[in-house]
Amino acid sequence: MIKDITLGQYFPGRSALHRMDPRMKLLLTIGYIVMLFLVRNPAGFALCAVFLAAAYLVARIPMKMIAKSIRPILPIILFTGLLNLFFIEGDPIFSWWIFKLTKQGIYTSVTMAVRIVLLIAGSSLLTYTTSPIALTDAIERLLSPLRAVHFPAHELAMMMSIALRFIPTLIEETDKIMSAQKARGADLESGSLLQRAKALIPIMIPLFISAFRRAEELALAMECRCYHGGEGRTRMKQLQFSAVDFWAAGATALAIAGIILLNQFLGQPF
Repeated sequence: MIKDITLGQYFPGRSALHRMDPRMKLLLTIGYIVMLFLVRNPAGFALCAVFLAAAYLVARIPMKMIAKSIRPILPIILFTGLLNLFFIEGDPIFSWWIFKLTKQGIYTSVTMAVRIVLLIAGSSLLTYTTSPIALTDAIERLLSPLRAVHFPAHELAMMMSIALRFIPTLIEETDKIMSAQKARGADLESGSLLQRAKALIPIMIPLFISAFRRAEELALAMECRCYHGGEGRTRMKQLQFSAVDFWAAGATALAIAGIILLNQFLGQPF
């Protein structure tokens, strides 16, 4: 099941979202995150969900990819939801020992879970439609004004891109190691939580060794190609904004304005 994790993967395509400037996609993703944290009522969450669904349809990314991107963090969502469900003060519905179920707790738990799901799904769309190289160029261009204070924009963008690119590789490597350990009789799924944690040790050690080996090979390959950072480097492809970028920026601005109006007229339920 670990091989179904899609975090950090890129799906090539020719949709309008794929053809957008990566700088604009990065800025609009930040705008979408801000929009999510501005929401104060269910109508606002519905608007965010419709906006995200429309973006997935435009990108021609199957909606089932949302479930795959959410699956790895599902335990965190459930744990956060339970904490908010029983430990938020308000009008009590049910009380037992230190646990207290309130209307405010139910609302906070549901909204927190929905916000995290929409946040992960929206952030995943950026990597689904943007190649690691394009994302590196976008981050570097957006951080380039900081070069005036000697900020290593290119090096930071390169590190983020490499880390993002190696996520699917490490997931695939983990799946191979787990399959090899199971073939040797390792039991990774039964027993108590402590026993299952101990069973992961034979997986983590070869995974770390493989990661260090890949890092060393990558460093050697970059050195052989005379890579010395971003100073004086040129680009084969120049980034340019197009009409699609401005249409997308306008749609995002309208969605943010809609959230603000819904907050103004509907307010917060509790």
